[in-house]
Amino acid sequence: MERAWILVGMMGCGKSAVGRGVAQASGRTFIDTDQLMRQRFGRPVAEIFRIYGEPAYRDHETDLLRNLEPGDFVLATGGGVVLRDDNWDQLRRLGVSVYLKASAEVLAKNLERSRSRRPLLDRPDWREHLGNLLSQRRAAYEKADYTIPVDSLSIDEAGNQALARFREAEA
Repeated sequence: MERAWILVGMMGCGKSAVGRGVAQASGRTFIDTDQLMRQRFGRPVAEIFRIYGEPAYRDHETDLLRNLEPGDFVLATGGGVVLRDDNWDQLRRLGVSVYLKASAEVLAKNLERSRSRRPLLDRPDWREHLGNLLSQRRAAYEKADYTIPVDSLSIDEAGNQALARFREAEA
């Protein structure tokens, strides 16, 4: 049975971009949990957070993971998926995980350039809050099977390293 290749990490670390590259290089399908949530609700993620709140979003995120079957795909997860132990159980059931580890400074720089609205950062002190979120989540991210520090890597370089880890896990 094929196992999924899963990317975890903070918003702005490059999970979606790296995931698309890994999927293309490996011939696997690319799946993004944020995209699945947009399809489920028919709304952008920021709107889902605003209307239903973070707890409801996290409940649906967990439900999505439970309904996925292991397979020949690359999964980019939402940044907060690691906060629930049940989600880790599901991620382990689905496949092998790689944490794209980025510093708060690099995340802030990437998020400033991003066109995507990030509901958890919709506040004046977003940079400070980003650093706090990273500190709170770091131990959860480190439960991943592999960690790749991405601060000094391009998307392609991070993708190549992730692909190598995923293939190593299959060997």
